Amino acid sequence: MSAGAVPGTAEAEPAPRVPSPWPARLRATWMALIVPLTLLAFWHFAVKWGWMQLIPSPYDVGEYMIDFAVGGIWDDAFSATLHIHLLASMSRVYGGFALAAIVAVPLGILIGRNEMVRALLDPFLQLMRPVPVTAWLPLSMILFGLGARSAFFLVFLGAFYPILLNTIFGVRSVEKRLFEAASMLGCSETAQFFKVVLPASLPSIFTGLRLGLGLAWFVIVVGEMTGVPQGLGAVIMDGRTLSRTELVICGMIVIGVAGFISDRIVVMVMNRLLRWSPSHHG
Repeated sequence: MSAGAVPGTAEAEPAPRVPSPWPARLRATWMALIVPLTLLAFWHFAVKWGWMQLIPSPYDVGEYMIDFAVGGIWDDAFSATLHIHLLASMSRVYGGFALAAIVAVPLGILIGRNEMVRALLDPFLQLMRPVPVTAWLPLSMILFGLGARSAFFLVFLGAFYPILLNTIFGVRSVEKRLFEAASMLGCSETAQFFKVVLPASLPSIFTGLRLGLGLAWFVIVVGEMTGVPQGLGAVIMDGRTLSRTELVICGMIVIGVAGFISDRIVVMVMNRLLRWSPSHHG
């Protein structure tokens, strides 16, 4: 017993130290950078040693990316236009994705819960699902004409099926014991939907949303081949036509970064909504 302690009383134990999360976060960041930095180094030396003669170096692409963003280097038709093309593509990606989610999530819940609706719609959806989005390109131009509406439709189509199928899977995977327990507690059909079906299927629904949003960014290049004047897909197609490889790579990088940030936003929302689930680890 230390000096000054009151006899007959137990000395209070110090509170356990909570480890700082920063070392783990820094380690995760460095681990995530290993592969990109390795590929960047390989790209640099492959161009320097003449292995890829038609590909610009990382320095040239970085220089053009700066001009693409703020101008002041080449001052051509693409200088300082990054924000214009990015906003145009974002409006089509997020608009088509939002419409796909609004349609696919309720439809997936309905198909997953109702045997009659499933028997009516599932064969048709399974028949249409293998048709690639690129096959819809000529038909979309006939139906919606050249321009943004065709791109919007193709993005919607690309995001629709992953969201729909994962929603159906999530709803049908809910354990029957949960419904039995809810019925014993006096839950009505409506209450069971909000208390059982929706919470239990949310992880699968969010998986579909992540896949759908990723495919939306994937499809935007195809969608903006339909004659739109602005957009990252249009920039990539112009770069291919003009043999501007650095412009093509810049468009690819911006799409990759925008898609990554979009996915992280969905993951943040998912982690917040599913923080109650003991099986969810983000």
